Amino acid sequence: MPKSHYDYIIIGNGLAGLQLALALSSNSFFISKQIALIDASAKNTNDKTWSFWEKDTTELSELAYKTWNKANVITSKKKIHLNLSPYTYKSVRSLDFYTKIKTKLASKNNFKFIVEKVKDVVENNVVHVKTPENTYTATHVFDSRIPADFYKASNTYTTLIQHFKGWVISTKKDSFNDDEFTMMDYRLKDGNQTTFMYVLPFSKTEALVEFTYFTKQLVDETTYDTYIKQYLKEYLNIFEYKIIDTETGQIPMSTFPFYKYNTQKVTKIGTAGGWVKGSSGYSFKITQKKVDILIKNLKANQTPSKGLFKSKYKFYDKVFLQVLKDENHKGEWIFQEYYRKNNSATMFRFLDEESNLLEDIKVMLSLFSFSFIKAFFKTL
Repeated sequence: MPKSHYDYIIIGNGLAGLQLALALSSNSFFISKQIALIDASAKNTNDKTWSFWEKDTTELSELAYKTWNKANVITSKKKIHLNLSPYTYKSVRSLDFYTKIKTKLASKNNFKFIVEKVKDVVENNVVHVKTPENTYTATHVFDSRIPADFYKASNTYTTLIQHFKGWVISTKKDSFNDDEFTMMDYRLKDGNQTTFMYVLPFSKTEALVEFTYFTKQLVDETTYDTYIKQYLKEYLNIFEYKIIDTETGQIPMSTFPFYKYNTQKVTKIGTAGGWVKGSSGYSFKITQKKVDILIKNLKANQTPSKGLFKSKYKFYDKVFLQVLKDENHKGEWIFQEYYRKNNSATMFRFLDEESNLLEDIKVMLSLFSFSFIKAFFKTL
């Protein structure tokens, strides 16, 4: 049986949990801290692809399976070519991410992996973490489980779900231009909703082709398959291919106050902590930034969650989500204008929550419409 008490327990070995563990292991301040990572999964399969943009190279970005400097956004009216410089768009396979970090942590004497499912977390003088097999205690817990209240509050807060299914396909003949990727292709729609195709060509004969919704309701898995098949045939002219992998996902894009579930002894992380960008669903780089703040606070003996969020971006996301909730069909127009009227540096700085006031104004003017005016006053 593993030891029962730790300085820190991380619940969930996903993107946030493992990034946090990596940061703790890389900082000499925490060398004497005993740290446990608890997850029901051993994380030994490739269950998703994370993509992100950045200017610099970091330890994790070196895991990139493929990178691009050019992208396309395609709508029913326009094809927008994007030169991403000075940014590079990168994709990381989750199995490569899991393997690298698990291997590094396995060499550290103060880290312990526990493959059990957490059933409950109770705060007393210390925090009790309960699984069917054991009870562990910690001085502080970092918890990636989404609060149960989130699922009960669907009518109280503005919540959309970015849900998707993707196929990684291989073809016998060259079928893709792997120098550029398709950020969004809106030509294939499921009714009057915000839906788009996302295409990441890893080579001239291999690509991830993914159908994505920004909607309140989910769909049957076969619905994604139908649209992917249609897209391959009608838009990419691909008739012969082999499906070598699949991935699915559901990412909450919500105004739900996840931050309110942080306490002195428990910090919610990842999706459960509200770390997913509400207006885009991207989380890889934002997670790195949140982890940096946690590390700084821990070293300063501050509440770990102090200063995790910037209120102006929370408000911007709130307005955007209100527009998509009220007029879901407007998604195509919104993203068309956003990518058409702003340069890459402005777009990515805004999405990375690094923009200055002038850049904020420029983005707002690019999307100025009655829909946003209505949403603005609704969210005040």
